[in-house]
Amino acid sequence: MTGRFFDWNGSAIPFREGETIAAALTGAGILHLGDDSVGSEARYFCGIGACQNCLVRVNGTVREACLTRAVAGLSVACVERRDHD
Repeated sequence: MTGRFFDWNGSAIPFREGETIAAALTGAGILHLGDDSVGSEARYFCGIGACQNCLVRVNGTVREACLTRAVAGLSVACVERRDHD
């Protein structure tokens, strides 16, 4: 597949130049980014990296989807969130 795509849990997600991962996922209709520590849906929320609700694993490293630019060939996946009491 050619063009601007990154992998999201096994699916090719298209993006526009300059978009963040969160913007591209939202544009593709993907709103559920995983589950938080109490089992609720984690979603894109603040857009400025303050809430850390949009954490994803990008090529093995946990990053905020709202602050991370989409780049062709990235491997992006849900992050398993756990309660660390």
